Amino acid sequence: MAAEEKHAASSNEIKEPDFTSRNVSNIRNKKRRQELYKKLKFEQSKAKSKLKKTKKKLIKEQGEDAAPKRVPKTIENQRVPDETMVEGDEEVLADQMTDELAPYFNRQTQPKILITTSDKPCVRTRVFCKQLAATIPNTEFFSRHDQDLKKIILRAKERSYTDCIVINEDRKKPNGMVISHLPDGPTLHFKLSTSKIRTEIRKAGDPTKHLPEVILNNFNTRLGQTVGRVFASLFPHDPQFNGRRVVTFHNQRDFIFFRHHRYQFRNAKKCGLHELGPKFTLKLRSLQKGTFDSKYGEYEWIHKRHEMDTSRRKFNL
Repeated sequence: MAAEEKHAASSNEIKEPDFTSRNVSNIRNKKRRQELYKKLKFEQSKAKSKLKKTKKKLIKEQGEDAAPKRVPKTIENQRVPDETMVEGDEEVLADQMTDELAPYFNRQTQPKILITTSDKPCVRTRVFCKQLAATIPNTEFFSRHDQDLKKIILRAKERSYTDCIVINEDRKKPNGMVISHLPDGPTLHFKLSTSKIRTEIRKAGDPTKHLPEVILNNFNTRLGQTVGRVFASLFPHDPQFNGRRVVTFHNQRDFIFFRHHRYQFRNAKKCGLHELGPKFTLKLRSLQKGTFDSKYGEYEWIHKRHEMDTSRRKFNL
């Protein structure tokens, strides 16, 4: 009899279920379900904060012997090593001392750039070219008027231009860029995308005439070094740092992001960036020896999509 009474008393007791191991959504009563969900979330956040405090305490106690922070895996830090990666290679440095771009880096020449367009450009492409000409010092914009590009390059050589930039367009938007270094090349052909002129950039500023600082990021292979040197040779030596202008060519996964900013020093420790524009993205399509010659030109490198883009961790620049 006593055992039966004990069993009845225990069956009448209401026990709080363990909701950490139970699906709260199975509870039919909405009010009860919401209360238990809040309680479960509170307990989880409490456990997380307790774990963080314990970790901080251990790191303080261990000091320098503490375990290093885990670096998250990204496509960039898992890049497949390339045979042409340049790390202080003496052979590469010797080649660069005598290549077509050496006169610029030896300060024998100063950049003088000619920018033109494809035939019959739209208004937006013309504005883009003019703003790019304002970004790169010693640059002149030339209206093409159906003239052959080879003739334009010949005239540019005669007038001592060091580079010729051609902006192509499709559907009234810039879609390609050709940079031909004069007088002996090389010539680079890029796909141009995500271009924005100054009026399309939120709160864009107006650039001054100070010579900008040039930043080149992640051009690590021999091909990347050539591309970076061509970009560098577009800008004059000795930037005027008091103008606080900076032009950046940032290579990430073989996409080259062009950005134009002005430094804004808020105090002795904090510095911001005010975007000036224009901005765009480049993807290298080919590297050609000599000046532009689409028919008989000798190509050093051509992007072959189906052969080169087989691995997401393999990059060319």
